[in-house]
Amino acid sequence: MTKSLTYYLVLFVLKIKGIKNLFSQDPINYQLLRKDDIHIPKQNFFPKNSFTSFQLMDSRITEIKGNSKKLIIYIHGGAFIIGPSKHHWNTIKTLSKSTNYNIWLCDYPKAPENKITTINENIDFVYETAVKDKHIDEIVLIGDSAGATLILTLIQRKIKLNIYLPTKIILISPVLDASLENSEITKLDKSDPMLAIKGLLSALRMCTEDGNLKNTSISPLFGTFEGFPISYLFIAENDVTFPDQLVLCHKLKELEVEHYVEIGKGMPHIWPLLPVMDESRKSLNRIIEILNK
Repeated sequence: MTKSLTYYLVLFVLKIKGIKNLFSQDPINYQLLRKDDIHIPKQNFFPKNSFTSFQLMDSRITEIKGNSKKLIIYIHGGAFIIGPSKHHWNTIKTLSKSTNYNIWLCDYPKAPENKITTINENIDFVYETAVKDKHIDEIVLIGDSAGATLILTLIQRKIKLNIYLPTKIILISPVLDASLENSEITKLDKSDPMLAIKGLLSALRMCTEDGNLKNTSISPLFGTFEGFPISYLFIAENDVTFPDQLVLCHKLKELEVEHYVEIGKGMPHIWPLLPVMDESRKSLNRIIEILNK
């Protein structure tokens, strides 16, 4: 498949920024990675009076107002240690312009200061607050990378408790097995332009209380997907998390969960969110189509 010129430009920028090198370190330098975090956008980033921020537990919620009773809860990625970043805010801005949804971007507490139990408790509280809101009658969850992981584990917990599920979930490059033990992953370590096994494992270990990377609280692949809502997956071939995502697709098919898969041929991790790239724009437009159905 022929790649756009903008694809090669993005790969060049990723190399210049040294993202792969940072994710090749153990321990990973999360403090250096956090230098690009944007916890709240500048006042003029969204149209005047269109967004507010409030606190739910230890999470900062930025709400961008739409003109319907539908809500997107966006759970950002960042290996549980960083974020949100500029590409998250740019994505939220595009979604707010192109749909009539209200949007909550959830800036949850990060590792290593916080462990996965605390992070999950925050995600639960944010979701349950939205469910109880009488001004909301439809909820869609969108997440990338670790944010998509948090959505999957949230749904697994809510199904057990028979709590209202979102209308649909949109998952971009979810991390499914924090142990990264799938033998196919090693084959992608060199070709992935963003992530490396060593640094990603370091970040994931920082998130666990007891070092158990196969616990379903951080590795949803070992939980059940029976009863899941309609699921849309955006997964990329040049991504160390790709082999486990194929396993997830197989499990969803076996359980007859309605799901749709978009495979980014030769694309890197979270490619729909990357700036400039033609392939990113097309996949983000596909997400907008899904939301506007």
